[in-house]
Amino acid sequence: MPTYRDEAVVLRTHKLGEADRIVTLLSKRHGKIRAVAKGVRRTSSKFGSRLEPFMVVDGQFYEGRSLDIVNQAESLATYGADIVLHYERFTAANAMVEAADRLGDSEATPQQYLLLVGGLRALARGEHASRSILDSYLLRAMSLSGWAPGLDHCARCAQEGPHQTFVAQLGGMVCDSCAPVGSARIPAGTTTMLDALIRGDWATIEAASPNDHTRASGLIAAYTQWHLERSIRSLAHVEA
Repeated sequence: MPTYRDEAVVLRTHKLGEADRIVTLLSKRHGKIRAVAKGVRRTSSKFGSRLEPFMVVDGQFYEGRSLDIVNQAESLATYGADIVLHYERFTAANAMVEAADRLGDSEATPQQYLLLVGGLRALARGEHASRSILDSYLLRAMSLSGWAPGLDHCARCAQEGPHQTFVAQLGGMVCDSCAPVGSARIPAGTTTMLDALIRGDWATIEAASPNDHTRASGLIAAYTQWHLERSIRSLAHVEA
């Protein structure tokens, strides 16, 4: 049976039978992997705790027809141990891995893997506010997939900005001529916040007002779910 080895971050797990689990991972070189981890729910398992969400592993896998099989798993980073101690970090991390899982197989690139690992590392270390880390991750993940929101020009007609209306369905900021009737206008500070989140300008992000943080988070959630064409259920817990 052919084998391969790769670095991967655990996105989610499901029980299988009495002692096994199906593990979904985002890997560095093989995209998304769905594999069976046999016997990991037994207390005697040597690597069960390494295959929990938010953990980063160096794994060896057997290739299978529909599901691969986990043969070995060595811990590279135990971000989950720190994340689960803080509710805000935990809910943000769940939304991040769920978004990563929602990406198509063709979009599961090495850049997406590195972005997710970097986001989980920042959450585990508490480097910034958890919601801001999540928002920055979502915008960057969308950008890597070719769905970067237009902020400087109208996303529909390319008229140079600045503009005051953000429409997720149209791809970002739009001019007054392209904006649907009844579209809500957003302050310039919120647009600046969105741009800073994409660029990782943490000085600007942390200096923004609470209202700009809240508005930006709502726009990012709507934009991400529109382009993924499905909801991210974990976002409801982040909002709560």
